[in-house]
Amino acid sequence: MMRRLPGAARLLLASGAAALLVAGCAPTPVLQPLPTERVGSEAAEAPGAPRPLRALQRHRPVPADAPLSEVVTVEAEPAPAFEEPKEIDRGGASYYGLRFHGRRTASGERFDMAGMTAAHRTLPFGTMVCVRSLVNGKTVMVRINDRGPHARQRVIDLSQGAADALGMLGLGIKQVAISVPPAGQERCTEVE
Repeated sequence: MMRRLPGAARLLLASGAAALLVAGCAPTPVLQPLPTERVGSEAAEAPGAPRPLRALQRHRPVPADAPLSEVVTVEAEPAPAFEEPKEIDRGGASYYGLRFHGRRTASGERFDMAGMTAAHRTLPFGTMVCVRSLVNGKTVMVRINDRGPHARQRVIDLSQGAADALGMLGLGIKQVAISVPPAGQERCTEVE
């Protein structure tokens, strides 16, 4: 059975809860670096002693009302530059479409003539490659899901959708460069 607290105790409990609530809303102090100091700089001058790898920094809080000239800003590192894909092959490219649409590919999936897929003799299934037209500079990223081409003068067979993106419909065979993009890169560069 709970007993009711006297009025003074309730007031004390409420004021303590309010103090905790206000303390949780206080602004977080900004950290400002103190002068750097080298660790073991005297020992590093002794022959055979290991050299210090880097300077250590200690931080102290900056009051919220400190002038902006005392607050240290840290610039973010620039984003990594876009890397060029690594070229692995050059030669003729052809495409296949309606005649094979819906049939099983060598990987076991059904061929979609509008998809961005291709056939290659040796690259593993699922490999993403950039195909760049050496005629107009257009590029397209395709996924290898089939084996081929079966003609010696060609290095890759593209789906009709990929061939359309390269602007090679109606041309038959077009000269292309095949490259593998760096890991994590989801697009190819276009040559103007």
